[in-house]
Amino acid sequence: MMARMRLGLPLHSLLSQVLIAFTIEFDNEFEHQVPHRTTDFGSTPGAIRPPFLLSMVMWVRFLRFIPEEGISVGALKQAWRANEKEMKNRLTRFSSWWGYVRIEGKAPDLMIRPTAGGLKALQVWRGLTAAIERRWRKRIGTEAFDELVGALQPVADEVGTGLPGAMPILGYGLFSRQEGEAGTEAGETSLPALLARTLLAYAMEFEGDSEVSLAIAANVLRFFEERAEVPIRELPTLACVSKEAIAMATGFLEKRGFATVKSQARTKFLALTPEGQGEAGEYAKRVAAIEERWRANAGSKPVDRLRRALEKITDDPDSEESPLRLAVKPYPDGWRAQVPAPAGLAHFPMVLHRGGFPDGS
Repeated sequence: MMARMRLGLPLHSLLSQVLIAFTIEFDNEFEHQVPHRTTDFGSTPGAIRPPFLLSMVMWVRFLRFIPEEGISVGALKQAWRANEKEMKNRLTRFSSWWGYVRIEGKAPDLMIRPTAGGLKALQVWRGLTAAIERRWRKRIGTEAFDELVGALQPVADEVGTGLPGAMPILGYGLFSRQEGEAGTEAGETSLPALLARTLLAYAMEFEGDSEVSLAIAANVLRFFEERAEVPIRELPTLACVSKEAIAMATGFLEKRGFATVKSQARTKFLALTPEGQGEAGEYAKRVAAIEERWRANAGSKPVDRLRRALEKITDDPDSEESPLRLAVKPYPDGWRAQVPAPAGLAHFPMVLHRGGFPDGS
């Protein structure tokens, strides 16, 4: 059961939970419609060489640039704004690793074309954002949905100008950064694009004055406000992210001297060093300072309006009719139905290289 979310959460937590819920619903529908394969949960019965299951971020950031008829490597490189190394890495993943595209021809006239499975995926992906938005309009009401988008737009335009409308794939240290590749078309006003632009602006502002990423601060350090140490095995459940995401976070904290790992009675505990305790203590101060600056720069009324719109749909998640609970409910045959339901939603998306799922899965 989802733990009740308190009013007064940091703005980044509210933005994150709504974006994560939207993304999970998008991904569940994609999984339901498109033949695919997974590492732990097998393949769609009867599917022949299906592509690997990926999340919305991979579509928005990369695969949406590939038309059904294919695209030259040069044009795709420009669309992705990638250097040679990044281009090679991404094409390897999307072709030989994940099976969405194939590479044809010889340099310098290489062409990137969708595979049969990739073509089906592209066709479904293209209509999914609008389809999920229609669900949300029906679920929370047209007035509430329009109010949320209307509240997001001016804040996103003020703080997120030039930022992509999709969260970055987090690397070492789990820092958000303004990556080179495009995320969405300029001026896109879909709900997930506006949420992502606003949240990314928040994260980059936080990290400009912090040695620890917002992903780590929000999903790990906040649990140390009243505890000296936490069993590492409890952190994935507490943060509602994957074990791999927590391993990346704790590994960074330990290597940078912010934490130590202690063993006691066959249980490993993460304990913060004085430096780590200092970062944990600064977390609440930094987020409060960001929101005050936003109120000063974007205006208190737009920021307050945004908070109210977000709180309206994140309130009372323990209810069976909670918008976020309904959004993340998987199909019975989906992979998320095969694992224990999370207690809630993360306070920042943990989008990793493992397919781009927002909880690090």
